[in-house]
Amino acid sequence: MFFTGIADEAGKSLDVQIRAHKELGWDHIELRVVGNANITSIPDEEFEQVVDKLTEVGMKVSCFSSELCNWARPINTDFAVDVAELNRAIPRMKRLGTPYIRIMSYPNDGRPEEDWKQEVFRRIKELARMAEDGGVTLVHENCSGWGGLSPENTLELLEKVGSPALKLVFDTGNPPAEGQDGWDFYSKVKEHIVYVHMNDALLRKSGEEAVFTFPGEGDGYVRQIVQDLLKSGYQGGMSIEPHLAAVIHLGKDADSETKAFETYVEYGRRFMKLVEGIES
Repeated sequence: MFFTGIADEAGKSLDVQIRAHKELGWDHIELRVVGNANITSIPDEEFEQVVDKLTEVGMKVSCFSSELCNWARPINTDFAVDVAELNRAIPRMKRLGTPYIRIMSYPNDGRPEEDWKQEVFRRIKELARMAEDGGVTLVHENCSGWGGLSPENTLELLEKVGSPALKLVFDTGNPPAEGQDGWDFYSKVKEHIVYVHMNDALLRKSGEEAVFTFPGEGDGYVRQIVQDLLKSGYQGGMSIEPHLAAVIHLGKDADSETKAFETYVEYGRRFMKLVEGIES
């Protein structure tokens, strides 16, 4: 098992993201927004600068946290947008030695659920074929879209797509933030988990906003899940995504760059201490 994190919550510039991970003593990083755009969408010359900086400091990229099929792309989005993004992403992942690219499974646009579901299957099956041909793995997050509605939906998505290039990233904070039982969700899908997003939240009641917490202080069963993963011999990444000073996907920026950095590093330290307590 190794520590990593979605580093744009520490700051949008790559220099700040690297500094946060170096302060934590980590040699892995998960890339999402670098500067003002997703790592899959920045210009080629900017990507080459990213490669140079990461190589110089010996930082490995554990995952691309892409925009594929995500909360901002409902099922009526032109599928060509996702195809183009994955076509850009695969050679960049190969260049950095990055095995995983995070996806979701398209929010609905009001169509009947059966139509929505079948179109999700069709699209992700094609993306998985592309990923398999390109030698990378899509990791579906239990978040926005059909597959994130329940563990049963997640398992059906995996079955219908039927590709070795589609696995799971489990986000510990999403179930309580969506009013779901996190242990139930995790227990049902754990055999397919190859990567973990680590955050925590209080169990949200209907009509309330999600409230995120430091790890182990919410209702995400963080300690229990980490303990179970380690007991099972999990060797993958545990990637922090605090959602405290900044919530990038909701457009919430931190009050200050200093606060974002300090909160991210504090979160990482607390999570390492939690894991140390489990291992000791």
